[in-house]
Amino acid sequence: MKNFFDNTEIAFKLKSDSELERAYFLFKMIAHQPLVRIGTAVTHFAIKAHLPVEGLIRATVFDHFCGGVSELDCMKTVDAIHTAGVCSVLDYSVEGKETEEEFDAVVARTLKLIDFVKEKQAIPFAVFKPTAMGRFDLYVKVGEGETLTSEEEEEWDRVKKRFNTVCEKASELGVSLLIDAEESWMQTAADVIVEEMMRIYNKERAVVYNTLQLYRWDRLDYLKELHKRAKKEGFIIGMKFVRGAYMEKEHDRAEEKGYSTPICASKKITDDNFNEAVHYMMDNLDSMVLFLGTHNEESTLLVLSIMEEKGIAKNDDRVWFGQLYGMSDHISYNLANREYNVAKYLPFGPVRDVMPYLIRRAEENTSVAGQTTRELTLLSTERKRRKL
Repeated sequence: MKNFFDNTEIAFKLKSDSELERAYFLFKMIAHQPLVRIGTAVTHFAIKAHLPVEGLIRATVFDHFCGGVSELDCMKTVDAIHTAGVCSVLDYSVEGKETEEEFDAVVARTLKLIDFVKEKQAIPFAVFKPTAMGRFDLYVKVGEGETLTSEEEEEWDRVKKRFNTVCEKASELGVSLLIDAEESWMQTAADVIVEEMMRIYNKERAVVYNTLQLYRWDRLDYLKELHKRAKKEGFIIGMKFVRGAYMEKEHDRAEEKGYSTPICASKKITDDNFNEAVHYMMDNLDSMVLFLGTHNEESTLLVLSIMEEKGIAKNDDRVWFGQLYGMSDHISYNLANREYNVAKYLPFGPVRDVMPYLIRRAEENTSVAGQTTRELTLLSTERKRRKL
């Protein structure tokens, strides 16, 4: 299929001239690794020292990459992008919670969010991270098969109960639920819970979606084994595909602990793994549904080609495409313009609490080869088209 993602008029039609200039400025800054490192350190210091920087952060990087500080604050953005056929996934992007009270608060917030999603056609999915429901170290201990104390057994039961409470509500209200993937050494335990939720709630339709990080060489085998169990037990697999976001952490821990890295040996092998997994799911849409979370044009075009080849309708609800808000608008809006199912991940939360997410986005853009350059080229093309 021919690449049609270079239409910048469609890609940036919702951006005012000043928003386009802000985006160009931001990606110019992000393109310089030393500036990102300095900016990250200064931001950390300013927030810890309670300096009045929230206004500046909000007016620049926050408003570019986030929907707002609350669900209601996001509505202006949700409604605006929906006019162009792009849906939203509201993502409460507050990280690093550790207490039972904080986990219960996330459940309450997620239930409220599911109620909210039910009322908005423009928001077809809710989302949460496994570590928003329980302690990271507890997932690790469970995944590695260590013996839990009686207190930890009770704690783990509470984690499973939180998952079930959220999934049950999503099922009742007809909402779909994306569950993010995290570091490999905690993911084994999360996979077990998510599979159990699929077994319970994915009988008639895909309520629960797990996430496969396909820079991991073992994930395609995991998917195939899961598929065998799903066919045998009669449940539908919901799966979001991403390449992955924790590569340096994964390599560092593998080296430190003396085990083989779970990450594919090269970018090409990762891409091949991703594409093979795409083919596998697209060949099995009778029992699987796919949410393709990617900023990669080739991967997106691959799915479009398979859809065309198999006669799958553009708006078939078994295939969704997703990108992060503030990135890859050339993919999102050009897809939506051709009536494919597209959703933007729309992070939100208090400015200070969302900063770890924003810092990761900036660092990720500097480390992913070509990502920032592509954004700058497209923004530059649109600036010239508008003669700014």
